[in-house]
Amino acid sequence: MNAAPADQIRLLDLQAIDSRLDQLAHRRRTLPEHAEIDKAGADHTALKDLVVAAQAQLGDTTREQVKAEQDVEQVRARAARNQQRMDSGAVTSPRDLENLQHETASLAKRQGDLEDVVLEVMERMESAETRVTELTARLEHASVVLKEAETRRDAAFAEIDADAAKVQRDREVVAGAVPADLLKLYTRLREQQGGVGAARLYQRRCEGCRVEFAVSDLNAIKAEPADAVLRCDNCGRILVRTAESGA
Repeated sequence: MNAAPADQIRLLDLQAIDSRLDQLAHRRRTLPEHAEIDKAGADHTALKDLVVAAQAQLGDTTREQVKAEQDVEQVRARAARNQQRMDSGAVTSPRDLENLQHETASLAKRQGDLEDVVLEVMERMESAETRVTELTARLEHASVVLKEAETRRDAAFAEIDADAAKVQRDREVVAGAVPADLLKLYTRLREQQGGVGAARLYQRRCEGCRVEFAVSDLNAIKAEPADAVLRCDNCGRILVRTAESGA
């Protein structure tokens, strides 16, 4: 393949632009905010699950308290009815009166036991309410941390994308001036060689693979026509000659 020396040198400009675009893309992928967002998102999800679980526990405890208080109220109401019957003199049978007194005493013990249950449930409910409050506050803080990280990431994205858009416009101008066949070869080699398709021959060294050429190789290069598109024997990249090549 042949191409004017100026077109070959233009490949170095294109390579520099493409390397800059690669750097911007790498920077976009490796922003520290990505790790922050991943951690903050995981923390937020875990806390959200804990809040849901704590709220469910609080709901169960609240229903348990309502049930316990209803049980106490039922026993209290029955004991009051029994006392009212005894006080009214409506029960005249000694046996019935004895049974009623015995039941009233049992109800009093039962009421005491149930009131202890109510107190125990109230303590657990207070603890559950405290846990919901604490976890909710932590979840709100986690939401703020996540949002701040996302905001910083988006601002970095905007800056990088603006730079990339400008560099891409410059690339279009330079690439448009490179012959199609030379551009096609460069593009293919760039894909195969880790992003570098053309390298300068600088002071006997290929700047793509950093290999230094022997004198005999340099003499062979010097013998090639100026418009010959050369390839590095070591890395296969387009080897662009300049005034500083030493060949």
